[in-house]
Amino acid sequence: QVHLVETGGGLAQSGGSLILTCAISGGKFTVYEMGWYRRAPGKKRELVATVFRGSPDKIYYGDSVEGRFIISTDNAKNVITLQMGNLQPEDTAVYYCHLDDREYGTEYWGKGTVVGVSE
Repeated sequence: QVHLVETGGGLAQSGGSLILTCAISGGKFTVYEMGWYRRAPGKKRELVATVFRGSPDKIYYGDSVEGRFIISTDNAKNVITLQMGNLQPEDTAVYYCHLDDREYGTEYWGKGTVVGVSE
């Protein structure tokens, strides 16, 4: 059974930084996309950053975070990291780890971790 567990959420001040980590266990994947989405209060879920593992690998960032957030992966440990810099109040949201197994057409979600940014 596949599990995605997020850690690292919390509170930050405007301009500050936080690091989120997602540990994936319980499966082996060949062609897949993994990354982060978020849902702010009263808003729809949006893409934060994602890595597509294929030929070639590709990284995508949401427009609102590009240039401030960096996604990275440790394939040996099945860990995804999101480094969030220059945080702004509008980054306040629940952040979800996501895995899309393209080979079998199955998606997995973590339970989410809360990030709050104050002025």
